[in-house]
Amino acid sequence: MTRPHKPAIDSLGPKAEQILCGAVPEFLEHGYSRTSMDRVAKAAGVSKQTLYSYFADKDGLFTALVEHIAAEKFRLVWSQPLTGEPEKVLRGLASRILMKNLDDAEYLCFCRLIVAESGKRPDLAKLFLKTVAKPAMELLTQYFWEQRDFEVDDPEATARIFVGSLIYFILNQEVLHGKEIMPMAAERLIDSLVSLIVGRVASSHPERSQSFPDLI
Repeated sequence: MTRPHKPAIDSLGPKAEQILCGAVPEFLEHGYSRTSMDRVAKAAGVSKQTLYSYFADKDGLFTALVEHIAAEKFRLVWSQPLTGEPEKVLRGLASRILMKNLDDAEYLCFCRLIVAESGKRPDLAKLFLKTVAKPAMELLTQYFWEQRDFEVDDPEATARIFVGSLIYFILNQEVLHGKEIMPMAAERLIDSLVSLIVGRVASSHPERSQSFPDLI
């Protein structure tokens, strides 16, 4: 199987990171179309000459910002190797996905921005999906493919179901304010999601049922 792509760890240097940090609140407040390079330079505390020496235009700046955020999320959630028993691996991964996103208001606002701009700028949405979501799906799909004693029928679809359920939970609870209308503890979702996947594999392969005595 082809090795999954991993976002490059940010190595732009402190000045570029300063510019990106200044750009985030500008994009979040004004949206992509109404954010100007002048605004970003002022917010970042750099001259326009310095800004343009690092980023040729707004598209280049936003592209670098998406890649920067992707690298940071990858480091926090996906850099830990997916090795070990599926029940333990999936539970740990689910916890990291939820805990590193539920309390990250800035990241959630950035996701809102991508969705809001997706109609006018589908290229930005595609960049976000390609840089943030696709590498994560590839890593989990590869993990499922490599488990000789834990054979899921469709590794890629199972990876999407697993991650998609967690992302939906985050969007439902935080972006759509579902925690006020239909609240649910994160631990409860994790328990049920892991049990569904591990238990489904065990029931599909009775010869392995002894490996998961508490989940069938």
